[in-house]
Amino acid sequence: MADQARRYFPVHWDQLHRDAKALSWRLAGLGPWTGIIAVTRGGLVPAHIVARELDVRMIDTIGISSYDHQDQREPQIVKPCAAAGDGKGWLVIDDLVDTGQTGRIVRQLLPNAHFATIYAKPLGRPLVDTFITEVSQDTWILFPWDMEASYAKPIAQMSLPS
Repeated sequence: MADQARRYFPVHWDQLHRDAKALSWRLAGLGPWTGIIAVTRGGLVPAHIVARELDVRMIDTIGISSYDHQDQREPQIVKPCAAAGDGKGWLVIDDLVDTGQTGRIVRQLLPNAHFATIYAKPLGRPLVDTFITEVSQDTWILFPWDMEASYAKPIAQMSLPS
């Protein structure tokens, strides 16, 4: 993905919180939910916000590792989801669906779960049931847990693709 990313979309804590709350509003009328499954690690913070907003107390995780910083690799299940069966009545939350690698695993393991993300890229979008914001496939989202404050070049000083 690092070679393909041409645009960067920084998401700060306040925006992530607003977007997770907007996701909660979209999901509110679709329950009731047995519980929430957070896709770790990116889905942990959004799942917490959604669980609070929807007053869902049962939270489980599924650990799928597919990124090392900006390099996507073959996904690995590092922690299976214990309690959800085929996913019926469960809400799966992740921060982003990108190429769909992780989403396909989630769909395979939990075919009857409702899969929701905050952000969606075109290749992964068909895999999610609910999302808030679509971004282009060549955009790399910089999440607040991956950033520190630093100088940013003005756009005019960047070499942009034509």
